[in-house]
Amino acid sequence: MSDISSRQDISLSYLEQLFSKLRRRELVTSVRGPGGGYQLARELEQICVAEIVDAVNESVDATLCNGDNNCQHGHACLTHNLWDDLSKQIHSFLSSISLRDLVDRREVRAVASLQEEHAKHDLIKMEASL
Repeated sequence: MSDISSRQDISLSYLEQLFSKLRRRELVTSVRGPGGGYQLARELEQICVAEIVDAVNESVDATLCNGDNNCQHGHACLTHNLWDDLSKQIHSFLSSISLRDLVDRREVRAVASLQEEHAKHDLIKMEASL
């Protein structure tokens, strides 16, 4: 977890909260103790990006009112349905992308490799300063 935390530049506490939400939605399983950690609960092909976004309570809502239909004085604004339709399209798009699709993308692998190199470099710098 600490490797992911530093590589993604997010706090370990926040990352643990995210993984807890993923575990509750049965997207990952956890193993306690030495050598423990998290692993995917299903195959890469069986988990879509929308499931992850939904699990961690991230919104893809493009409306100003967060879908509550009260954008303008308690009523839907003139363009509410347009933005609501866009939100649905975004969610549908994310539902069509599996983790396998992401892993197989060359640019995603390139970013992951770059992050790994930076993490190694940072570790070497940290060890040298000790």
